[in-house]
Amino acid sequence: MNRVPEETINSIREQTDIVQVVSQYLQLRKSGQNHFASCPFHDDKTPSFSVSEKKQIYYCFSCGRGGNVFGFLQEMEGLSFIEAVGKTAELADIELDQSIIDQAKQSRPAEDSSRGKLLKIYEKAEHFYHHVLMNTQAGEEAYHYLLERGMTKESIETFKIGFSPPQRESLKMYLENEELSDPELLKQSGLFSDRDDLAFYDRFTNRIVFPIKDGKGQTVAFSGRAFMPTDESHQPGHHTAKYMNSPETELFNKRRILFNYDKARAGIRREGEVLLFEGFMDVISAWQAGVKNGIASMGTSLTEEHVQTLDKVTDHLIIAYDGDKAGMEATKRAADFLAQETHFTVEVASFPENLDPDDYIQAKGNDAFKEFLSHGRDTLMSFLMKYHRVGINVKNESERLKYIEVILKEMSRVSSAVERELYLNQLEEEFDVSVDALKEQMTVYIQEQQKERHKQRRKEKEANPTREPVRISFHQNQPKQTAVMKAEQMLLNRLFTHDEVWIKLENMDKELSLTTEANQLLFLLYDEYYHSHDHPSIQSFIDYLPDDKLKSKLTEIMLINLSEDIATGEIEDYIRLINDRHPLEDRLKQKRDELKLAERSGDKEKQTSLAIEIINLSRQLNSK
Repeated sequence: MNRVPEETINSIREQTDIVQVVSQYLQLRKSGQNHFASCPFHDDKTPSFSVSEKKQIYYCFSCGRGGNVFGFLQEMEGLSFIEAVGKTAELADIELDQSIIDQAKQSRPAEDSSRGKLLKIYEKAEHFYHHVLMNTQAGEEAYHYLLERGMTKESIETFKIGFSPPQRESLKMYLENEELSDPELLKQSGLFSDRDDLAFYDRFTNRIVFPIKDGKGQTVAFSGRAFMPTDESHQPGHHTAKYMNSPETELFNKRRILFNYDKARAGIRREGEVLLFEGFMDVISAWQAGVKNGIASMGTSLTEEHVQTLDKVTDHLIIAYDGDKAGMEATKRAADFLAQETHFTVEVASFPENLDPDDYIQAKGNDAFKEFLSHGRDTLMSFLMKYHRVGINVKNESERLKYIEVILKEMSRVSSAVERELYLNQLEEEFDVSVDALKEQMTVYIQEQQKERHKQRRKEKEANPTREPVRISFHQNQPKQTAVMKAEQMLLNRLFTHDEVWIKLENMDKELSLTTEANQLLFLLYDEYYHSHDHPSIQSFIDYLPDDKLKSKLTEIMLINLSEDIATGEIEDYIRLINDRHPLEDRLKQKRDELKLAERSGDKEKQTSLAIEIINLSRQLNSK
């Protein structure tokens, strides 16, 4: 495999804004010159993850991880360097040579690993199903069905939708032809029916097949929608589930996977919100209509893992489920779950006339759909008032009081005082009950909820005694920085950013020697890098470094806040402070050698005198 040309890597890096890329994964908030977020690499209670737009680097002041845009994507998504280069180009909308894309595909998990083999099987299966749909007579009717449903050829290509033919052993034969025939691995893939024999009948036979991708865009499972050819659809005995998903495997866990998250992530960050649909067809129809920030869960309710995934990219969620009774019930379940995640702003797009999003688009068109999503939303509380109103006879006093009680309990979870006031006024106007009385009753419910929360916390505390979380830190065992160590870091910072510093160092009488191993190694590596590259840059040097800890150390040094220009005598002061340390170190070593001799000879008085000298020299060194 050929190496990616260095000039190509440099070009991609230079055209990319790290803030734009990181903001597609994290919610960045600007403070001063930098942007901050909670670190995605450890349990971060406060925003300690910093991104410098000026220097194009990231660094966590808590766990110590740092690097450039390639390093961020490598760590965030577990990518190889080549994959990170390709992903950076994709996120930054930079056109990339096909050869680099091919290399990125080849740098996935080792093909002889279990994960690598499974990914290969899914990739080949996706190609097989898509080919059958697009290019064979067996898939022709399913293809026209999709077009009749309003799906475009472009969308079918984008989402790589396919069809599993009636011949149940076709996929097995195709995989064998691709030299993927290990029976144990085929069983693990979940692509075949659960039989004890080795027949390997396709699980998705006669189904339209949707590939399911993880956050990296890798196919890890499939979902098959039942499709019966017209000459068979009216025959008796055909009763089958509408959708069938792959079983859970080493790569696929439906509690974690969100359909279309890999494609929607950029749109979610751009729009600042995510649309949660019920089904794949809704997501794809919305995509065709120009709504690029839609996702769907895998036939399950929202899970904590889904919320954690979405929390990395937005805090604004719009539930856009079907408008029928089942859709309202699903919306209520999602709303109750999200109420526990109080940092999310939740709105509801309740489609009218029992329509689902796909039906709405077919009936009213793309523009009307986008207009409804933008301006037809309800607040969560407004939806709950409609939800609890269903089946209630407000003319009946008992039912009316029950409704008011339920709404006040729901309202007690609303954090905005203005929003509460709005709904209290609505209740007053409709039911002729004073706002003061409603507030008084709502306060009771708020207090009850607080007591319940305290009670729950006590139970959790008793079940799991408080223990400080262990945080993995790259630098938790580092010694306290001395003045000399700080001088070394500031000298390196200047060295990395100002070419004229090299002239001063090269004209020195003695070779520069730094106290810490990391600083000395960075200096030596930069010396080698600087003198072997025509256009050295700190961004390129980060990729040149062979070790993640050195990359983190470099970014820490680069975030030291120094003035743009070097002051007169500044570099000389750093060098003098660093060099002044060495005579003290030499004297300290000499005194320790003398102490060993005094101990051997048994000279107690000499031992005491030398010990005092050693202590004083150590203090002088520490002060430096």
